[in-house]
Amino acid sequence: MKMHSNQLLMGLALLAACSQPKPRASITADIVGLKDSVVYISIPVADSAKTDTVPVKDGHFTWTGDITEPQKIFIGTHTRYIELFMENAAVQVKGNIDSVDRLKITGSATQTAYEAYQKSIEDITSQEDGLYGKYDEVKGNDTALAAVEAKLEVLREQRHDRTKAYILAHPDSPVSVSMIADMAVVGEYAPLDSLYRKLTPGAQQTAAGKRLANRLAVLKKSAIGQPMIDFTQADVNGKPVRLSDYKGKYVLLDFWASWCGPCRAENPNVLKAYNQFKDKNFTVVGVSLDDKADKWKEAIEKDGMPWMQVSDLKGFRNEVAQQYGIQAIPFSFLIDPQGIIVAKELRGAALHAKLAEILK
Repeated sequence: MKMHSNQLLMGLALLAACSQPKPRASITADIVGLKDSVVYISIPVADSAKTDTVPVKDGHFTWTGDITEPQKIFIGTHTRYIELFMENAAVQVKGNIDSVDRLKITGSATQTAYEAYQKSIEDITSQEDGLYGKYDEVKGNDTALAAVEAKLEVLREQRHDRTKAYILAHPDSPVSVSMIADMAVVGEYAPLDSLYRKLTPGAQQTAAGKRLANRLAVLKKSAIGQPMIDFTQADVNGKPVRLSDYKGKYVLLDFWASWCGPCRAENPNVLKAYNQFKDKNFTVVGVSLDDKADKWKEAIEKDGMPWMQVSDLKGFRNEVAQQYGIQAIPFSFLIDPQGIIVAKELRGAALHAKLAEILK
């Protein structure tokens, strides 16, 4: 049997291709002001993450590894973290540690796509930043605070609409998968599931897509309209408390922790709502994501919270928090007297407005 010259050439080309090393992911970073001796590069894997410790000298570090699919990874320092979309490519990171949101990241096509989206919503995010800066000005003025929150809510809706439009236009993009995953940290099941179903099968079957599907399954159980997830957990004296013991009342199930600044800032608002509506078939049950009993009890006393408080002192691994899918705090669920979840994530003026609506 004779081999023709073109067959020989094809064989040699194939052999050469097979002998070429697989491209690997690499990061070369020069970050002014980075004083750490090491940084931590964390890559999501299944329900956990693989973390590499990388030495730093004078703000410079390099890393090489394997990325199975384009996805968001994280670079952690002792004070802040950097997130970027990574793939098997050579990526450069430059900038100042005090402005991580303005770092110049090049070499990753997925990161470039994400930055283009961020640029497209700057008209919204710049307005949001300005309003967040007014929180100190309106502190203690409920009317002014409600006005700021109302404006922010309008901007959030506009940003959500832009994000949804991006996902629908890029259903196969890892950026779209990441966007839905970010919304699923505190979002409601039904609209998120609807967006997830718009992704291509290929995007759904990526590792990130599968993690998102698992997250949605948890959110489904604690969605508005679902029965509350009953539990028993110990109060500050170690006595077991069962959530279903409060059936017959409206209950604000409030997830918080002593170490959580936004939680502590929200506690006076919850206290105000409790005092206003406690005689109208309403109460609060706090679930703390603390891991130190003394800090937990000290915060309860300092913030003057008279309602029931429970915790298993396992931090974010609190069993109740995991059942309800809590990934960020403060977070709350409003449960009606029949034990049905009727509202979520009620904070600030929104909490008072909802309670005034149903407890007339």
